[in-house]
Amino acid sequence: MTLPAVSDPNTAIKGPGFREFVCLIAMMMALNALAIDAMLPALPAIGDALGVATENSRQWIITAYLLGFGAAQLIYGPLADRYGRKPVLMVGLTLYVLFSILAAFAPSFELLIAARVGTGLGAAALRVLAVSIVRDRYSGRTMARVMSLSFLVFLGVPILAPALGQLILTVAPWPWIFGVLAVAGSAFMLWAALRLPETLHVEHRMPIKVGRISAAFREAVTHRVSIGYTLAMTAISGTLFGFINSSQQIFFDVFEAPQLFTAVFAGIAAGIAVASLLNARLVERLGSRLISHTALLAFIACGGVHLAVTATGQETIWTFAILQGLTMFFFGLIAGNFGAMAMEPMGHIAGTASSAQGFISTIGGSLLGFLIGQQFNGSVTPMALGITVLGVAALGFVLLAERGRLFTARNASVATAS
Repeated sequence: MTLPAVSDPNTAIKGPGFREFVCLIAMMMALNALAIDAMLPALPAIGDALGVATENSRQWIITAYLLGFGAAQLIYGPLADRYGRKPVLMVGLTLYVLFSILAAFAPSFELLIAARVGTGLGAAALRVLAVSIVRDRYSGRTMARVMSLSFLVFLGVPILAPALGQLILTVAPWPWIFGVLAVAGSAFMLWAALRLPETLHVEHRMPIKVGRISAAFREAVTHRVSIGYTLAMTAISGTLFGFINSSQQIFFDVFEAPQLFTAVFAGIAAGIAVASLLNARLVERLGSRLISHTALLAFIACGGVHLAVTATGQETIWTFAILQGLTMFFFGLIAGNFGAMAMEPMGHIAGTASSAQGFISTIGGSLLGFLIGQQFNGSVTPMALGITVLGVAALGFVLLAERGRLFTARNASVATAS
């Protein structure tokens, strides 16, 4: 059963207008970013307080969250297709808040890691439902525009989150960072309960049947466009997580400039946000493929230049800021479009398809990013190499999805997203 594309959501589903709807979706995504980036300035303090032996082991605070976040997406999609979007969202937000509180009171590193996995399990509902709710109401280039605008707010959080974490550390111990997550999750839960309508019509709900779910997952992972762009997004996500995992050590250990960490990190994140805003303005005119494919080629070129600079010993904090900023700017032109194109042929199984795609891209991306982070050796070279290699891999997956063609859609069936 194919869900109809809704051009004017207010005529079909009562609820917030376009702007508030975008803000709701953006906040669903932003809670995830806050749970990752607010931690970064606190990693040394957490490691010292809980007796973490090696600096690279602190990266588990980020990766444990991402693994829980990725794994649970397999569960939420079928539940959302059966029971509706809103009840499942409330369950996810409850887990997010409770495990954030547990992390704040964790007496050991092991319990903190378990709590971070649990927080990720709750946040997974936000990722799945953000995409599913948007797909319930929009399709094609309009869907890409909504996702890009939401992604803009989502990416505004990394600009402020490390500074927020640093601010909290100046007035309170590190557990209060997790307390802020609990407060933010509770506030959004109230907003969503009051203002977010159920977007999945009763007649479109699907029973939880193993055969149907298996068939839907199989379709999501075997459809050439869906799996091609999902794998490309996995590789691109790995570059972001590799940067996040490595960033604190790069600023503290390589450049010995911890005082510049939040400012430079914010500048790099601002580049992603600017790119997302630019994409939102251009995507309906130029198409997702032209923008994202061009950006991917530029992404690879920037990664290659950065690798050459650091490998030849010419890296400074300013070359790092400029080249990494440019790389992440092109990331911002890629991510929302790849996600929209992966979902475009999956409208009739939006929840399950979003689960499958999110599971692959998040688990795969977090493991690739963790691998990059674990190679940290006191220089920027491992990170720059990882970004370049994964950029080339993403290009290969895009070529697979498009049967060797870039910039325009080969098939008319997906032309609305091109």
